[in-house]
Amino acid sequence: MKEIKFGTDGWRAIIAKDYTIDNVKRVSEATAKWMNLKSLKHVVIGYDTRFGGKMFAETAATVFCNFDIKVSLSDDFVTTPMISLAVTKLSADMGVVITASHNPPSYNGFKLKSAYGGPTIPKEIAEVEALIPETALGRLKTIKQCKADGLIEMVDLEQMYIDHVAANFDLNVIKSSGINVVYDAMYGAGQRVVGRILPAATLLHCDNNPSFKGQAPEPIHRNLGELSKTLKDNDHLHFGLANDGDADRIGLYDAEGEFVDSHHILLLLLYYMYEYKKMSGKVIVTFSVTNKMKQLADHYGLEMEVTKIGFKYIAEIMIEEDVLVGGEESGGLAIKGHIPERDGVWIGLTILELMAKTGKSLKELITEIYDKVGSFKFDRDDLHIEDEKKWAIIEKAKRGDITSIGGKQVIETQNIDGYKFFLSDEEWVMVRPSGTEPVLRVYAQAADNQAVRTLLNQAHVALQEGL
Repeated sequence: MKEIKFGTDGWRAIIAKDYTIDNVKRVSEATAKWMNLKSLKHVVIGYDTRFGGKMFAETAATVFCNFDIKVSLSDDFVTTPMISLAVTKLSADMGVVITASHNPPSYNGFKLKSAYGGPTIPKEIAEVEALIPETALGRLKTIKQCKADGLIEMVDLEQMYIDHVAANFDLNVIKSSGINVVYDAMYGAGQRVVGRILPAATLLHCDNNPSFKGQAPEPIHRNLGELSKTLKDNDHLHFGLANDGDADRIGLYDAEGEFVDSHHILLLLLYYMYEYKKMSGKVIVTFSVTNKMKQLADHYGLEMEVTKIGFKYIAEIMIEEDVLVGGEESGGLAIKGHIPERDGVWIGLTILELMAKTGKSLKELITEIYDKVGSFKFDRDDLHIEDEKKWAIIEKAKRGDITSIGGKQVIETQNIDGYKFFLSDEEWVMVRPSGTEPVLRVYAQAADNQAVRTLLNQAHVALQEGL
């Protein structure tokens, strides 16, 4: 059988090609054996809205039962943060999420969560990976048999999450604020929960469609045209929220239908947590996040650390240190007072609470941020190019052959994870191969949208020149 490798955030593969019942059994067996070695006895398992989610979750559950591990199995589709939270609420040892997050609909995946309620750290993932057998287990007990043996219990993880939200947010202030919300679930696992928390919200793509209408459920602007247009066309709507397939990532829009990227959300979170909630702690961001976060952290006298791409690196620090805000460019964000896990619904409610308590719009709040760190814009291109050229570009960057972009000299190069080329304190370009897809990502920051677009176009030329 094909070797199974975990990527940036779990194992992902194309359904019916490499993502099969047998391969789910193999990964589940490795996880169960690792748990047995560590004397861990209880796992929470759930799945999102992708094709076969329930079937694959039940397959995993029966494997764990085969190794005498108790399973708390979700009674319906759930978000990834619901499973992470449940691990802590149920005092479980591990969590398994059947999801491929934001990947195209042909994919499914397998994420691991640990007892602290966040991604399993890279060292332990590697230990699980090393235990994956070459062949799958044969006949296993049925779900019915496992239940009869007391090894599987069905749990309502969504209600558990909603109760936790009610205990941690001022929902009365949010609901009475007059802020009208439009929510786009992108056909993902957040499709019920937001409507239950905010019954007055206008809902888009909140029905169950495992094909996601052919669109990868990634909450970035080019995938959210209907949400943007709905806000532009309706003056009575003030706040747009979107989540990816398993609702751990966030997309945000202001009242004018303008996309608010993760860099700006991170700045807003830091602003709210420090200035309004009077909380402090370390700031952790991944390599592709704006350098404006360093400016704001310095302004508040807070320590900041930059990690490699992947929320698991942030979580690893959050479980050991006092972290105020942590996040990545791709929409995975976390804050103090919640689990060490990215949670798109939780972060959306946090920004909504900030607006409700201050009486200010998103645009007004961002202007206040700009007064501290200066204005900027950001965008990213995902280049679908052949592998040979992709790695040739990375090799070119590694050799130091990229010395100018668009006629501007590169004044500094950083290579924590990928390569970031600074053209000034305000402008930079970054290049990095995707950890889960055949894609080369090119990022840019500049003064305004037009300058960002120009810089990205110039970067495409500079990166591929001479290849």
